[in-house]
Amino acid sequence: MTECIYSHLNSAQRQAVLAEPGQHLILAGAGSGKTRVLVERIAHLLRQETYTPYQILAVTFTNKAAGEMRSRIEEIIGYSAQDMWVGTFHSLAHRMLRIHYTDAKLPHNFQILDSDDQLRIIRRLIKELELDDKRFPPKLLQWFINHQKDEGFRANQVPANQDFRQATFIKVYQRYEEICEQAGFVDFAEILLRALLLLQQTPELQTHFQNRFQYILVDEFQDTNAIQYAWIKALAGAEGHIFVVGDDDQSIYAWRGAKIENIQLFQHDFIQTNVIRLEQNYRSTSTILDASNRLITYNQGRLGKSLWTAGNEGEPIGLYAAFNEIDEARFIVSKLKHFIENGYQRNEIAILYRSNAQSRVLEEVLVNAGIPYRIYGGLRFFERAEIKDALAYLRLVQNPHDDASFDRVVNLPARGIGERTLAQIRQVAREHHQSLWQAAKYLLEEGLLAARAAKAIEGFYELILEMHNNTTSLTLEETVLYVVGTSGLLDYYRHNKDTSTLSKVENLEELINAAREFTADPNDIMTPLNAFLAQAALEAGEQNIDNDQAEVQLMTMHAAKGLEFSILFMCGMEEAIFPHFRSIEDPRGLEEERRLCYVGMTRTKEKLFMTYAESRRLHGSQKHNRPSRFLREIPKQFIENLSYRNKITRPPQLSENFSESHRYHRMDTHGDFSLGQRVQHKTFGDGIILSFEGKGPQTRVQVQFDSSGCKWLVLAYAKLEAV
Repeated sequence: MTECIYSHLNSAQRQAVLAEPGQHLILAGAGSGKTRVLVERIAHLLRQETYTPYQILAVTFTNKAAGEMRSRIEEIIGYSAQDMWVGTFHSLAHRMLRIHYTDAKLPHNFQILDSDDQLRIIRRLIKELELDDKRFPPKLLQWFINHQKDEGFRANQVPANQDFRQATFIKVYQRYEEICEQAGFVDFAEILLRALLLLQQTPELQTHFQNRFQYILVDEFQDTNAIQYAWIKALAGAEGHIFVVGDDDQSIYAWRGAKIENIQLFQHDFIQTNVIRLEQNYRSTSTILDASNRLITYNQGRLGKSLWTAGNEGEPIGLYAAFNEIDEARFIVSKLKHFIENGYQRNEIAILYRSNAQSRVLEEVLVNAGIPYRIYGGLRFFERAEIKDALAYLRLVQNPHDDASFDRVVNLPARGIGERTLAQIRQVAREHHQSLWQAAKYLLEEGLLAARAAKAIEGFYELILEMHNNTTSLTLEETVLYVVGTSGLLDYYRHNKDTSTLSKVENLEELINAAREFTADPNDIMTPLNAFLAQAALEAGEQNIDNDQAEVQLMTMHAAKGLEFSILFMCGMEEAIFPHFRSIEDPRGLEEERRLCYVGMTRTKEKLFMTYAESRRLHGSQKHNRPSRFLREIPKQFIENLSYRNKITRPPQLSENFSESHRYHRMDTHGDFSLGQRVQHKTFGDGIILSFEGKGPQTRVQVQFDSSGCKWLVLAYAKLEAV
């Protein structure tokens, strides 16, 4: 019977799903069906009545993945798994804090501070402490605070030294902690740190959760940071049953705190660990997998696995050596057009690059070719300014002492409240250890504000009180509808002359729809509004891709993780671009860049192209970088050279360091034409100049024509015209 139920799984997947309860590390390669294994593992535990949903904790990295996991489990087992805790690290830790807020030393209505609001507070602190924001950039201070929390350090625990700059960073962190404690704010990093401390400092609660969660499952384990892994270990205990799925070859987020050491140390921390490797790939061709396997072997200290497929061999990787970034973009777009004309949907095709700055030229050429495209990684819904404005009003209606929200909307729409008045309110709040709301009330009652400012502040004060009183008996949808309208935001955006006004109004209307569709957890102690605001904060920052859109997808290598496409282009394969120049001299950084390349290569199902340019203008300067070492690490038998010539010869007159005017002066020595330029010929049509030969009237020019192939022409007689 068991074999029949699990006949759709391969042998390694079955081994993972049917393993006896214990401590398991599943090394799941790209495209090996790890999500299926996780879902089937949970369903198996429930189906065998070994565990109840109440006893299972499953951790993912996105709310979308968590929702899909719960839905698939319920579909398999045939009943609701509502009691099972399935969610992201942040959402589950947040849930724990909401239930045990007293033990966590938090107010019952504590607010989640998102990244943007956190940055606002830090900017305010820089002014308050009279710091130079050039020497102490707000985003750097924000990173410092979050990094210390991710490592488990409070401000008074950060290792101090004699460095004035470090001491100032710590001072800002200390003051930031005071503000958050006073206002009841919890930022993203604080959610996890506070949840860990809750377990560590309250032994009876730790025992309670260890007894409750008899089986813990973790997805994308290689992406965990120090605090996340510490939290998991605190919940599992040394003898707990734990099932983690990850791939050390896909650990690419060190820059945001992920520690590859976690997956490498798992067997040390859980000494009874059983390691199972999922190596059969269901996505890519054998050529792509073999090339990827060979590339990643250049990394040291791997846990080791080799992807394989029962599918076809597929075509070799197409390699194109471009003269410059324009030539590179035109090559990619010409190939795009070919695949689209041959039946591929645009959303099946993606272009990956190492940094966002590389997209500009690609976008220009796509626009000129009339090919719709989408930049993946723009602002998510809950990060948009108009949505954050509405959420700020909703937070104030619920808790008027929310300083970040007060600061954001006290003069939005404009009420005539200037920076001088706000500075006065902030100073009183600081001196009296009050919220901005309390400080404003004090200034009004004491008559310390100028008449105009007092009238404006009083109007805002009464507006918030009115909205609070009038929403106490409303449903969540009615509350959002009322606040969006009464606050004046809807009218403000309707009458704003900005070209994006319509989309902002539509977004506010969509927020009302989101409130209508929101379903609160029946076991949650929060009010529906509080739960809705918490979800909005937790979902801000997640990336989603809509593959139903008929657009070519453009994105960074990092953004591509977890996605797949039929046709894939990886451009900018040059030293100092990919691998990134900051990583070339750092062995650990270089290995992460190689893993990033491996992740990029394994995103494609059918065809992979890699391109590099001999000359590239990027960040305002001309670069002549060597081809990426990653290209040399892929065996030649897996590569097909698609260049118009075996080797591009760099124009001898171009040097590494030349001024813009010098560059164009030198490149114009062949009349009005230059390398990489698009030209038109009366007979052969449009093409691109590849090289020149000779001097004077008998100069020969090599042109790759779009429809007539490669031609050598005498420049004096060719009658070429610039396109």
